[in-house]
Amino acid sequence: MRRLLWIPLVLAGLVSPAVAKDPPKKAPVTKKAPEKKPPPKKAVPPVSAEKKKVLAELYAGFKFGMSKDDVLKVLSKQLDERYDEKIKGTTDVGVQDRLRKEKKDELARVNASYITFDGKRSGWDVSIVEEEFAHKTGESMLDRWENKDGKNQRRFFFFHEGKLWKMFVSLDVSILPEDKRNFETFSTVMTQKYGPGDVEADRITWRTDEFDVRAVDKLKSYSTLALVIENPRVKKDLVALRESKAEKKPETNSVIKAVIDPDKTDKPDVKQNSNAVDEVIKAQGGGGTKKK
Repeated sequence: MRRLLWIPLVLAGLVSPAVAKDPPKKAPVTKKAPEKKPPPKKAVPPVSAEKKKVLAELYAGFKFGMSKDDVLKVLSKQLDERYDEKIKGTTDVGVQDRLRKEKKDELARVNASYITFDGKRSGWDVSIVEEEFAHKTGESMLDRWENKDGKNQRRFFFFHEGKLWKMFVSLDVSILPEDKRNFETFSTVMTQKYGPGDVEADRITWRTDEFDVRAVDKLKSYSTLALVIENPRVKKDLVALRESKAEKKPETNSVIKAVIDPDKTDKPDVKQNSNAVDEVIKAQGGGGTKKK
């Protein structure tokens, strides 16, 4: 019936035969659901002058820009002060000699811990500080166990081109009850001590005009928590250097690429290699490909 109505119009020349056909049905328009945007981050207030002083205590007598020898000199002086009290506290000559030897051995251990990250893999590549350095970028490190005030913590000194730019302090969590060894408790304590910071899934960051401090959760992988103080200007340059020096992944083998090549632009000639396939099958006791 619909086509019969079109016939007079076609004959009259008012409508072309092409138009006289049934008009195509339009596909239903589906409305896209609006994308959910993540809630905006709360603005972190700047670190106050008072809290900056508390954060700066993480320097522990060291300064950015120090050489390895400078760090060892400061350590030696700190050990002198600590051991002198013990030595003066006894009149036993044998004990005094033992304490002097302990002091000398401790400094020697720190000096012996020095390592340059020149491409040769070591135990540090899978360790608590595995994310804190890269190879072949002029980086090196010292580490020292700090046994003070009943706490057994470890301090790592990171150098770039021979100059100190970061210290990573692994905290002693053994003094905390089991139910308190979590990032939530750590976050609360750190915020109370240092003020509000930029909170992420596993860390809190405080930024000042001179240094940055990170509180890092390493409980799942290494059963510890850490505080890191670093020079943000050196970090920015070093991150760029690491990216430029990063090893490029080797090109995928052509045979493997043929399997995953979506554009089919680089696949081996199956016909050309059919004889080789037959030889492999025959070697395994098969009959090979039947020739037509």
